[in-house]
Amino acid sequence: MISAIPLPALLGLGLISLVVALLRRRKGTSIGDLKGPSSRSILLGHEYDLSRQEEVGDLEFTWLKEYGPTWKVRAPFGHDALMTADPKALQHIFHKSGYGYAKEPSQNHISYIMAGPNIAWVQNADHQRHRKIMNPAFSAAQLRSFLPMFQATVQRLSDKWKTKLSATGPSVLRVDDWISRAALDIIGQAAFDYDYKGLDDDSDSPLAQAYHGIFKEVGYMLPVSTMLFRATWDYIPEPILKLFKYIPAQPFNHLRGVSNLFTKYGREILREKRPEADAEKRTDGKDVLSILIKANESSDPKTRLSDEELLAQMYTLTLAGHETTATTFSYLLYEVARHPEYQARMRQEVLETRARILERGGVEFTLEDLDAMPVCMNAIKETLRVHPIAASLPRVATHDDVLPLAFPATTKSGETVNEVPIRKGQVVYTSLATYNRIPQVWGEDSHEWNPDRFTRLDGGKQTFVGVFANLMTFSAGTRACIGWRFSPSQVDVAHPSSPLNMVIEMQALCTELLGSFQFSLPDGYDPKKPELQRAPSSSNMIAIIRGKPELGTAMRLRVELLE
Repeated sequence: MISAIPLPALLGLGLISLVVALLRRRKGTSIGDLKGPSSRSILLGHEYDLSRQEEVGDLEFTWLKEYGPTWKVRAPFGHDALMTADPKALQHIFHKSGYGYAKEPSQNHISYIMAGPNIAWVQNADHQRHRKIMNPAFSAAQLRSFLPMFQATVQRLSDKWKTKLSATGPSVLRVDDWISRAALDIIGQAAFDYDYKGLDDDSDSPLAQAYHGIFKEVGYMLPVSTMLFRATWDYIPEPILKLFKYIPAQPFNHLRGVSNLFTKYGREILREKRPEADAEKRTDGKDVLSILIKANESSDPKTRLSDEELLAQMYTLTLAGHETTATTFSYLLYEVARHPEYQARMRQEVLETRARILERGGVEFTLEDLDAMPVCMNAIKETLRVHPIAASLPRVATHDDVLPLAFPATTKSGETVNEVPIRKGQVVYTSLATYNRIPQVWGEDSHEWNPDRFTRLDGGKQTFVGVFANLMTFSAGTRACIGWRFSPSQVDVAHPSSPLNMVIEMQALCTELLGSFQFSLPDGYDPKKPELQRAPSSSNMIAIIRGKPELGTAMRLRVELLE
């Protein structure tokens, strides 16, 4: 197989697409008078600078300080784009406008190349159909029922660490790899009642290997020619875009390989789940796939998913359902290693709660126990705030609009404006990472990891934006992560609703791992130049070892077994 397209051919494709782009050039924007940073590149605009920043947010946080939460940037091919982290603007785009701000094709189509026609890729009526069919599988009651399974898998991970550390003593472990393997097993069982064998000793799961580092593969330090090629996707008809998955070059070769591997797993799982295979298991199945298959018995095509769509959902759930949890919880362990005093408070809360459980004759933590542990919950919230996996979400206005602002934007003439006219076709870069750092929303120490901020925030003074803790880490509105649902037992003044599946999973990880192990930074850690780098990869954030990107996504911590 050809491993790469010759550069002249790639540039030729880019040139043809650029001509198409110029012929279909969007109407002049209405944001040209806003202040914003100058761009060094006519062809790529600020996308090149954003892709080359050392840490996610380095540029955006600087621009936030200089211009406020809303400013103008340069998009590829000389277009003006709006970048905003303003809470009212985000609320308007994600909550109030429905599908009025569509996903940008150059970003969204990678989802199709990776997984096919999945819920993250489809738009408008198709997205409504997917969402309606899938919603029952993600009800609050459904997600809450997964806790015992979460705990059993986390216990397996803990037992493996205990066995290893009992023999070796304190060791530096790739915690992200271990957590990812455990999360893969969790999503396999919860979503499909299937064992991916991520934690098995005698087999290094092929699927775990294939998925590991996939977000780095598709977006980290892309060559300029590749960035230009992808920028033209905004102007290319969808039927042609769908053919790009067959391009014999990286990362398309890798993505096809992962897709083919998962299709093999997916078809095997579907065969076991079909009614003709095991009617009793099908009827009683409580996993996500069983519920989707039951919904697919409908004769109405508007309430069904095709097999291609079903496989695409399975791929997406497996990738997103385990990588997001694994990466976020790895960052939580990294932060408690940096803040041993807060780690001690979390451990004390875990041990005290465990003692109360034993006193009443119980064995495992219940959801009520987990909900009554604010020290651990605040650490989860704060990690999601400081280390959002999705750093930005580009959107395109589907109609003329007016974008309201909570914080005024400034024009070149020095005038302040409280709203921005938006024309159809206008690109808007919503910066989720920047919203999560606005001092007026999160406090003057917004760039610091400080979980105690959630005990002092006044939710009544915040603009409602996100689905969890008012964070934008998981998007919001009609396109919010479908795996997030609300827990009636998690109501507080600042955050009236809390999502479940990932939170419960991380709570289970906290109670077992913080109660059994001590986490610290590896020897030689330099706080001025930490080993861990929060690198940009397209619109996402990945964790790599500074100066060693060839190792892929990685997080090393010293782990010690507690007495």
